[in-house]
Amino acid sequence: MSKKDKTKKEKVAENDVATKEQEQQEVVDTAENEITEENELAKLQEALEKEKERNLRLFAEFENYKRRTGRERVELFKTAGQDVITSLLPVMDDFDRALKEIEKTEDKNLLKGVELIQNKLKETLRAKGLEPIETSQGETFDAEIHEAVTQIPAPSDDLKGKIIDVIEKGYTLGEKIIRFPKVVIGQ
Repeated sequence: MSKKDKTKKEKVAENDVATKEQEQQEVVDTAENEITEENELAKLQEALEKEKERNLRLFAEFENYKRRTGRERVELFKTAGQDVITSLLPVMDDFDRALKEIEKTEDKNLLKGVELIQNKLKETLRAKGLEPIETSQGETFDAEIHEAVTQIPAPSDDLKGKIIDVIEKGYTLGEKIIRFPKVVIGQ
């Protein structure tokens, strides 16, 4: 073989080796690129999951906020006029006392007129949610509902620990007691 042929064969062999090395390098580079892309994809998916979790928590927090403010608004509407209604309770008491005194007189027209005004006031307040707490003589005293003004010796044994007299009516506004009934109990 001639030197030229050897050199050509060597050059071809070297080119083949270089090509194979280049192909191997491309395979390695491709594999590294795929690994890098997989790592980036995993990182992006992890970031996406974190954002989804954060978004879900924010949504739940917002729903809780809406429910809480809705309940507070309903409660506010129920008791919005509580101050005004509470200030009108002594007027209701005065009507009750006036009716008792007018019943002693002979003037039926005056009695009827005062009853009409009292009923109108009661119905207006009832429409706003005011309800009287029904308390009667002989009922068992309950510290959660009644306010004991005084204790007196019970006229009979069956009235011990029970209500002897109701001094002032109690009222609820919605489900909330705004004035406890003041009672005298037997001991």
